[in-house]
Formats: sequence, structure tokens, C-alpha cells
Amino acid sequence: MNEPPELQAEPAVAKAIGDWRDWLAHEKRCAAHTLAAYERDIAAFLRFITEHIGYRPGLGDLDALTTADFRSYLARRNAEGAARSSIARGMSSLRSLFRFLDRTGRGSNAAIRNIRTPRLPRSVPKALDEGEAAETIATVAELSETDWFEKRGLEWVGKRDVALLLLLYGCGLRIGEALGLNRRDAPKGETMMITGKGGKQRVVPILSIVRDAIDAYIASCPIDPGQTGPLFIGARGNRLQARVVQRRMQTLRLLLGLPETATPHALRHSFATHLLAGGGDLRTIQELLGHASLSTTQRYTEVDSARLTEVYRSAHPRAKIR
Repeated sequence: MNEPPELQAEPAVAKAIGDWRDWLAHEKRCAAHTLAAYERDIAAFLRFITEHIGYRPGLGDLDALTTADFRSYLARRNAEGAARSSIARGMSSLRSLFRFLDRTGRGSNAAIRNIRTPRLPRSVPKALDEGEAAETIATVAELSETDWFEKRGLEWVGKRDVALLLLLYGCGLRIGEALGLNRRDAPKGETMMITGKGGKQRVVPILSIVRDAIDAYIASCPIDPGQTGPLFIGARGNRLQARVVQRRMQTLRLLLGLPETATPHALRHSFATHLLAGGGDLRTIQELLGHASLSTTQRYTEVDSARLTEVYRSAHPRAKIR
């Protein structure tokens, strides 16, 4: 595990930041990589402030920061070539910390509320079409049908990968949600309970093809991790890591000529997009995906509209008239 970055601040500030981190981890249930990103953002800000005012800041110094101080920090980040998304996330981290200081009675700074976060272009999820999604799942099993896998008794890996990708595409799970499942979580009926971001739980329906694929994988796997052990395991019996799945998708992209956007997460996007195209309503899709806000789910209407426009322009005779 990486060590947290050094904080250039007085002990009271470092203590407050530690308490804030604990609150994010235990109350907000932020993921480990999110916490690490927040820590880097705050460490970078404190380095700037130390240089800016000439000494390590205390709580009173953070209170005294002005709008100009915060804008100077943004200007520095921009001059360093930081992406707008990184700058925006950095300001989100700062706002969260300063709100925590205010709420716990350790400080108050109104100036940060006057700072506008850089506007980000609205991202539209990239989905595979139905044929690409089906071909991806059909092909992934073939990647382990080689002498190398057979000599090591790893033929079951193909069934694991099929089950995993079907779970992403057939149920709309995040890769972290799928890899976080334990053997006891394997679906036995028509639904399964998923624990998503912030520990929020949701029930998702399970298609028989998904349940059958998971059953086939478990039956073929020679390693039994126990009911409290991971559902999806690697060749050495440990919990399967996301980077292994990402490398598998990279290989599939090369084999099938898929775009760079064809990642494990793209299968979740495809699930939502294809449901919408088939007449699914946004509220239901929101629940299935575990989105806290409907506005997040509404991005898929843009995907579907873009797809319909493309089909119209390529197929409608009037669209071809110049």
C-alpha cells in the first residue's frame, strides 16, 4: 500500500485532515482510490500554500485565505498543465475539507465558496452495439483455450471470464461490484443483492444465461475459496484484480477491432443503453445501475439519441440528399 503524501502543515491541520479522511472512509464510505486522490489534492494545495505564505499553515491561516489565494492556486495548477478534470476534482477535495473544518468547529472560510470550478465537457458513456457485446463475450472464452492454459490446468479461466463479462453486461454491474462478490453471493434465484458505491445496496434481476454461466464457472473451478472467499478468483486463488480484466479486454479489442473505449465499464454502459433502446424507463434503469441521481442516468438518452441520429443519416433516403 502506498504511503500517504507528506502534509506541509502545522500539527493541528494534519490532525484535522486525518479526521476528515477517516470521516470520508467510514461515514461517506469513499473507495480507497478516491481517498488517495483526495489526499494528493490536499497535499498539493498545502505545498502551494506553504510556498505562497512562506511557512507551513495552521488552522488560522486556512481561515484567512482569500479568494485571490485560491485563484492563485488554480492559476498555478493550470500553468503546470493539469487537466481541467484534475483541477475540478482538486477544488471538490478542498471544498469537502473546508466544509468539514466548518462543521467540526475548527475553522471557517467563506472565500472558497466564491471560487468557480472549471466547467467540464459533459461526458457521454461509450457503449458497444449489441453485436459487439455478444462477440466480446463469445470470444473471451477462446483466450484460455491454448496449450499454455491446458498444461497448467487453467481451462476454467475461460468460463470465469464469460461469467464475469455476462454479469457486467447482463446486470449492469460496475467492475468493482462484480469483483467484490463472494462465493456466498452467487445468484441462486432470479435476483441478487449488490453493494454499490457508499455501501448502498440494490437488488438486480439475474437472467438465466448469467446464472448458468456463473454456475458453470464454479463447477469447473478447482479452487474452493469457501463461502466467505471471493467469487471470481485469479490463477493463484486470490481475488481477481480489475487490471487482469482490463488486460483481457485490451486483448479482445485487438482481436475484434473494437475501439479504445471498449473497456469492462463499457459493458455496463451497453447494458443501460440497450435497455433504453428496448423501451426501458429511466427510473428503472437508474435503480438497476445504482445511480444516486437521475441526471446521471439521463446521459444514456444522449447515447441513444446519437445512435438513432446515426442510423437515420445512414439509412433514410432523404438524409442522403445534398
